[in-house]
Amino acid sequence: MPLILASTSPRRYELLSLLGIPFDVRSPLFEERLEQGRSAIEQVESFARGKGLAVAKQEADALVLGSDTVIELDHDVLGKPVDSAEARTMLRRLAGREHYVYTAVAILCSTRALDAVALSSTVVRMKPFDERMHERYLATGESLGKAGAYSIQGVGGDLIDSIDGDFTTVVGLPLRLVAQLLERAGIIVPVDLDEVYASKPYPNWARFPG
Repeated sequence: MPLILASTSPRRYELLSLLGIPFDVRSPLFEERLEQGRSAIEQVESFARGKGLAVAKQEADALVLGSDTVIELDHDVLGKPVDSAEARTMLRRLAGREHYVYTAVAILCSTRALDAVALSSTVVRMKPFDERMHERYLATGESLGKAGAYSIQGVGGDLIDSIDGDFTTVVGLPLRLVAQLLERAGIIVPVDLDEVYASKPYPNWARFPG
């Protein structure tokens, strides 16, 4: 049974590749739109399932993996900033505080009537506000396209003090959770996940052991 990643995110592609399973990639025709009144968990699970479903409808015999990541701060949901001004505001709100990162993973197969969604959460503690550091970071353009306006695996790692949870959840694809879902669906994961987590073969992973 072919495995398809319903995402064009290079980060999710790189992380899924660490599991040693062959897979294809499809771009999901799905629009992420935050809805008022929905919790961060409800929102991210809806996004992950929506992405997966968009591809599963086109690839009925495939096992499709969809994923999405959002940030929760003060019960507000922070998605991706639309521009550098919104990114600046997000980073200022997050500075010196801790927030939750939620990544949902959906696994679907139309012919098998498989439709499951699971969640992983990690607490991220940011360093105190430093205007010069923030402006240098914003100038890199890395904030755009990232939930919460930062990238833990990139230069944005310099803004983070510590995390409590799975590093790969913050990057955008919690590998232990993904492996569990795949094995339940009948796909054997050939790598030793404990070795992967011990070696931390991804940028900045060793800096944030969780």
